[in-house]
Parts: sequence; C-alpha cells; structure tokens
Amino acid sequence: MAFSALAKPQMHGLLAKRLGFHIVGAFIVSLSVAAFYKFAVTEPRKKVYADFYRNYDSMKDFEEMRKAGIFQSTK
Repeated sequence: MAFSALAKPQMHGLLAKRLGFHIVGAFIVSLSVAAFYKFAVTEPRKKVYADFYRNYDSMKDFEEMRKAGIFQSTK
C-alpha cells in the first residue's frame, strides 16, 4: 500500500484573498439594492407627491375640516 501525501492548504494570504472577494461582492450588492430602492420606492413616491400637490387647494381642505368640526379654535 502506497500512501500519497495530501497537498498542503494555502494559509499565507488567505484572509486577504477572501476579504477582497467579499468586499467586491458587498459593494456590488449594496449598489444594486440602492438602485432598486431608488427606482422602486423613491421615484414612484416623488411622482405621487407631485401629483397630489399639483391640484391641492389648502384653503378648500381647511374649510372642509372646519365645517366637519375638527378644529376647536375656529368656528
């Protein structure tokens, strides 16, 4: 029976090699999540706010709330 020697594992520089891989991966994932959030959440939200305030009449809204009796200091 002949025994073959196992190859020695790489120990020198292993942390730097793995850390570089994970930093690049984390950077790519964070950029993709930020882009997804921008286009899936903030842009539609900006559009909804713009549409709301385009036709919003604050005095009309105030008068409706005053007539409904929400405010105690105005009659």
